[in-house]
Amino acid sequence: MGTTKPAAPHTARGTEPGRRGAVVAALMLAMALAALDSTIVSTAVPQIVGDLGGFSVFSWLFSGYLLAVTVTLPVYGKLSDTFGRKPVLVAGAVVFLLGSLLCALAWNMGALIAFRVVQGLGGGALQGTVQTLAADLYPLRERPKIQAKLSTVWAVSAVAGPGLGGVLAAYADWRWIFLVNLPIGAMALWLIVRHLHEPRRDSAARPRVDWAGALAVFACGGVLLTALVQGGVAWAWLSAPSLALFGLGLALVAVVVLVERRAAEPIIPGWVWRRRTIAAVNLALGALGLLMVAPTVFLPTYAQAVLGLAPVAAGFVLSVWTVSWPVSAALSQHVYRRIGFRNTALLGIGAAALVLLAFPFLPYPGAAWQPTLLMLLLGAALGLFQLPLIVGVQSTVGWSERGTTTASVLFCRQTGQTVGAALFGAVANGVLAARLGGAGDLDAVARGLDDGAVAEATRRAVAEAVHAVYLGAACAAALAFLVLLLVAPRRFPVLSEPGD
Repeated sequence: MGTTKPAAPHTARGTEPGRRGAVVAALMLAMALAALDSTIVSTAVPQIVGDLGGFSVFSWLFSGYLLAVTVTLPVYGKLSDTFGRKPVLVAGAVVFLLGSLLCALAWNMGALIAFRVVQGLGGGALQGTVQTLAADLYPLRERPKIQAKLSTVWAVSAVAGPGLGGVLAAYADWRWIFLVNLPIGAMALWLIVRHLHEPRRDSAARPRVDWAGALAVFACGGVLLTALVQGGVAWAWLSAPSLALFGLGLALVAVVVLVERRAAEPIIPGWVWRRRTIAAVNLALGALGLLMVAPTVFLPTYAQAVLGLAPVAAGFVLSVWTVSWPVSAALSQHVYRRIGFRNTALLGIGAAALVLLAFPFLPYPGAAWQPTLLMLLLGAALGLFQLPLIVGVQSTVGWSERGTTTASVLFCRQTGQTVGAALFGAVANGVLAARLGGAGDLDAVARGLDDGAVAEATRRAVAEAVHAVYLGAACAAALAFLVLLLVAPRRFPVLSEPGD
């Protein structure tokens, strides 16, 4: 599994068994909040726009939240290593709940988008700190269980989000989408405050926080991710706004490097990329974020436009991977204990590449069970890939570096998804335009699905566009395979801890 080195005693594992169960319940509630808020708004957009207006900018309800989550992950990771997990998680939960309350009180679309950004500022703390605490609470041999639980919560919440949002918008009011967060978040917050106890840290030396680095990282990430999210949507890729944002983003990258090199305690320390294990996992999970865009963004449109399925049935085709992914993740420990973290991840991503490569060879128009079976297999393959890497990389660092390490992994995965959405969106629209003589894009096809039958030429064009996206996703999986094979050490340098 990996070479073993001694480590300092684990900090949060001293929690009593009864209290640890309560803390795990709080982590699962917090994870559910973070997962739900990424998807629950989608089906309520017509009601929100009808009430507040602002149709031209409603996409920022999603983009603003995800941008805030992504760019704050490295900051919260470093803060949790500096001040402890509990204060960061509590502060993040409070900000998230405040943002939820403000969203429910929003009076126009601009205010709602701003308050969604506030939500995202808290959501970054929830995502990163929950994953870090899961590693703090359990020894290496028990971590797959808690990580599988969190994966299950994330999967179920992500799938249930659109349905729950639609029900609340249709039978109550869209504001309840945000108000429902308050009791759930309050319960998680109460459990954390009451039951999570971290040993007192040495206060002889006052912690130094790299606020300049935090601001630079936030600005750089915000500008570059905005350029990726809005490029090809709000403006053309080679337009003046796009080029200006990318130019400013590259300049801010230089500022980040300069500031972080001079900082005593940098937000993104150099060792995150100098250590082969962490660098390889960061790159591999960035590729995972890239390839996940293919099924999550494009498969529902394919299922409706090409297979002729209703929205609910199309959602089922996608949702089956949320069954096989957590099951495979839970069972992965039996594999990596025998062949190691890297080899298990290689097995998983190699299988995922073959499944993604098989999608373009599905018959046209085909039957619904065919992509459903592929999604079931893809979930199983990715469960075997992701969890061993997360558990493995968390086990190579001590408590004081685990927050930063976990945040860097999640940041790379989130960034990969943003890049994937921009890249594969351009690919799909390019194929669609070529097949339809330069008219239309995939968004227009998706909006037109409610109007009735899709023309045969459009169906074939959508099929070819999604096939091209899946081929690109297979290339991303192959890239992850090569990174692990060439960069990652054969055996992860695991630190020995009490209880292992």
